[in-house]
Amino acid sequence: MSNEIKTVGVVGAGTMGSGIAQVFARAGFGVVLCDVEMALLERAVERIRAGLDREAAKGKLTELEVESALERIKATVEREALAGVELAIEAASERFEVKAEIFRALDGLMGSNAVLATNTSSISIGRLAAETMRPDKVIGLHFFNPVPVMALVEVVRGPQTSDATFETVRALSVALGKTPVAVNDAPGFVSNRVLMPLINEAAYAVMDGVATAEAVDQVFKLGMAHPMGPLTLADLIGIDVCVDIMRVLEAGFGSAKYSPCALLVRMVEEGKLGRKTGRGFYEYGK
Repeated sequence: MSNEIKTVGVVGAGTMGSGIAQVFARAGFGVVLCDVEMALLERAVERIRAGLDREAAKGKLTELEVESALERIKATVEREALAGVELAIEAASERFEVKAEIFRALDGLMGSNAVLATNTSSISIGRLAAETMRPDKVIGLHFFNPVPVMALVEVVRGPQTSDATFETVRALSVALGKTPVAVNDAPGFVSNRVLMPLINEAAYAVMDGVATAEAVDQVFKLGMAHPMGPLTLADLIGIDVCVDIMRVLEAGFGSAKYSPCALLVRMVEEGKLGRKTGRGFYEYGK
């Protein structure tokens, strides 16, 4: 159960990794946050501090609790620091080769009883588990952005994920204040199998001149009661991430209907990745 886990490792200090580290540290767990450059880790810790400070400003945390949470986070470029964690979560870019290399390395470092999780939003859990000697202890733990705010966690069982691993991770999600939803291993799981084709078709509507990005988003906000339109959401996720996920779906299902829209591909080539670069379907201030 979750009380067996005291310290977690997070590999990848980007938006998702830093958010995951924040919720674990806030919940009282020790966190080893690992990435390839200290500059990336320093920015991640700044994001985490800013997030915790926002909670303090709303009266959800005291200043002492903020400092205590930050003290529970160890930022490091040394993967060897992950050797003693009971659970590691990979939160690297949405590319199989990158994730597989991390899984192989962690499998060789971590204790035999440790759980190895991935925050992938689309890649097969079974395929990643096959890179390890512990397929029964490999599971998907798909958080949503922004991690400190969003309640949902998709808990994705691979073909060999044990009941004990699933129950440990499910209970851990509850301990974080999240709502775990069990899904089985398939390209895109539930969330991105449904969401990414929606974003893709919204991009086609813009590319084909059916409507502006603003108009497409207004249709979904006012007609379907979505809190934000699909193209605003694409900018938040990252256009490059959307394209990567569409390609995973296309390969996984063997169907051209999942081929990424040419407009999305062109935006990636032009560096218009959304909020993180300041330009996507919309423009954002620094």
